[in-house]
Amino acid sequence: MRHRWSWILVLGATAAGADERAGEGEPPSTVRLEEVTIIGTREEAGGIAGAAHRLDEDTLARFSHVDVQRIVRQVPGVSVQLEDGYGLRPNISIRGVATERSARITLLEDGVLIAPAPYSAPSAYYFPTAGRMASFEVLKGPSAITQGPYTIGGAFNMISTPVPASDGVGDVFIETGQHGTGRLHATYGGTGSNGFGYLLETHRWISDGFQSIDRSDNDTGLDVRDYTVKFALSPPASPHRVELKLQFADQVSNQSYLGLTDTDFSADPTRRYGLSALDRIETDHEQVILRYEYAASDTVRLAVSAYDNRHARNWFKTEGIDFDGSATAEEFSRTSWSSVVRAVNRGAGLGGFSAVELGAILRGELDTPPGSIQVRSNDRSYASRGVQLVANWTLTTGASSHALRVGVRYHEDEEDRLQRNSAYSQRGGRLHLDDLGRLGNAGNRIQRAEAVAVFLQDRIEFGDWTLTPGLRYEDIDQNRIRYEIRVGRTADPSSRAASNLRSTRSNRTRVWLPGFGAAYRFADGAVLIAGVHKGFTAPSNAPDVDAEEALNYEFGLRLGDSRRQLEAVAFVSDYDNLLGECTSSSGADCEVGDAFNGDAATVRGLEFKAAAELARDAGFAVPFEIVYTYIDGRFDTDIADTDFFGDVSAGDPIPYIPEHQLHSTIGVHGDGWSGNLSANFVGAVCVRASCGAFEKTDKLLTFDVAGRYRLNDSLALFVRVENLSNTENIVGRHPYGARPNRSRTAAVGLEFDW
Repeated sequence: MRHRWSWILVLGATAAGADERAGEGEPPSTVRLEEVTIIGTREEAGGIAGAAHRLDEDTLARFSHVDVQRIVRQVPGVSVQLEDGYGLRPNISIRGVATERSARITLLEDGVLIAPAPYSAPSAYYFPTAGRMASFEVLKGPSAITQGPYTIGGAFNMISTPVPASDGVGDVFIETGQHGTGRLHATYGGTGSNGFGYLLETHRWISDGFQSIDRSDNDTGLDVRDYTVKFALSPPASPHRVELKLQFADQVSNQSYLGLTDTDFSADPTRRYGLSALDRIETDHEQVILRYEYAASDTVRLAVSAYDNRHARNWFKTEGIDFDGSATAEEFSRTSWSSVVRAVNRGAGLGGFSAVELGAILRGELDTPPGSIQVRSNDRSYASRGVQLVANWTLTTGASSHALRVGVRYHEDEEDRLQRNSAYSQRGGRLHLDDLGRLGNAGNRIQRAEAVAVFLQDRIEFGDWTLTPGLRYEDIDQNRIRYEIRVGRTADPSSRAASNLRSTRSNRTRVWLPGFGAAYRFADGAVLIAGVHKGFTAPSNAPDVDAEEALNYEFGLRLGDSRRQLEAVAFVSDYDNLLGECTSSSGADCEVGDAFNGDAATVRGLEFKAAAELARDAGFAVPFEIVYTYIDGRFDTDIADTDFFGDVSAGDPIPYIPEHQLHSTIGVHGDGWSGNLSANFVGAVCVRASCGAFEKTDKLLTFDVAGRYRLNDSLALFVRVENLSNTENIVGRHPYGARPNRSRTAAVGLEFDW
């Protein structure tokens, strides 16, 4: 599509011309750009005309969590739907957008889209290892239009370890703990006097898991290996900087979609049925980013990034049951385990079996006919690549100043599915293979997206006012091709020949997204903020489904000085159409890939954060922080029964969005030592709009405690206990049954730096 490249060439030429004009006269000063950040420092976040938050290195070091779910709950407005207990594939929501696989927020690493296929398949089956990140940023409100395509909730940017500014800098963190858990994070690098810098980094995380599988020696743990290499060149007195980042990660985890019935959960929350004994996911990820930065002057800067992400995953897991076992793997018409679990909970029969018999099948106490258990090899590969350009120009005109930011991104991605169903039976409480099935019989399709995004934002400051008008444009082409797998064919079953074509579908979306933010400083350290913007969620390629759009409003107050900070922001998201998309992880009885209109909905909420340093002059510090989020998300219209949303009445709650959340941290920090205690509360949520019996989670209150003691200038001892009270509640019911939070886990570690 030539017109897409012309957008880039035109804007690139315009930005380059601006740089040349600004560079006339005095030579440009040497300025190191930090394009990977959206916000900048925590102090700069406080000056944004809208809600923005940064978790810096000091904040992260208090607990040294590797689970991103425990990290992001420190940010107001962020919700998490727990699933595996480790945050391997987290379900993160910002301001009430759908939580599932973090697919409705813009996920970034170092300012680059990081979901496996952000437009065509945004579900985060790859998520960067949180333990290697230097900081995290969350951007909400009208400022989020600079980061798309998901702008209703906002953007979540993860910033990796930077190339050290000085030479010969290293750090090693070693941790061991319960459940066979261990972690190693090591970095080494530096920058020489010639401006050449490098970073070598490794992160290894292992665990046997906190659950046990009936009649199986398999663990429920993980093995994650992550390696990063960076090279940077920024010669002295030069306005140019080039950085190359290479990142590789692979993961093996024995994770399952199959949960428990409520009765079995009450007896043993950390149990897993033997039906899930073979469940296992293997992933590989590769990332390449080449970034060029040019400071034409103190007022004109340019950054260009080219990126290429590759991800492959194969999740071998049990999907459902064919009660009479009459179908082959090719013809399998399953009843999902979510339906079986729901039937047992309600004491209802299904497929000719009573609730008691269904429970016995789940627990491995009843054999099933040959070929009755479906186990799927969910084999998929992803590609995500593009180039993006951002130009910044600051100028002063009279009594006002302007910080103009212009960006353009060309992006393409794809998801390639070639999946296999195999038929098993349960005999003596163990699974036995009956029919391997043909490659592609569970999905043989490719879906692609191509997109151009352009944004323009101006930060205008005059007197006590800061205004940030902005505009974003998205032009998205999507398509899907499905190929047929026929029983008895002699040709290669994975063939993508035209003769094997089953169906195609496509759509094109073009949308303008305006936004406007304002901040008024009415006293020293006191700011009122307000904003409005049109939010957007990139649609799927499903036909007859409207894009998800919403008008979003926010109004708040920010107070603070060097010792105390307070922020309170009220927000409203008024949806024209709430979109539901069927995936395996949704637990809904629908065809994966289909999308559903949820019609109008409204999300209202309040975000509150207060922080203070107590006893600052007593020879030690007592930092205290409290974060509270209130969200009320409801459907505005009746919706006839669908396979995804269920039977919806106006006023029903939007699933998996907690009404009340509270996170609080208090610490005692002295010279060379520190201790911190955190408390986290999440209210019960409805997992379906109807919110009937067995359609809610439990409320959850957990405590984490951590301490660090520096033995000398280079060596520190670290201890941490997560879920101190060992609370075990139902924190999710998707995909297939009740799921627990991670049980109490203690760890001890050493940190050596030089």
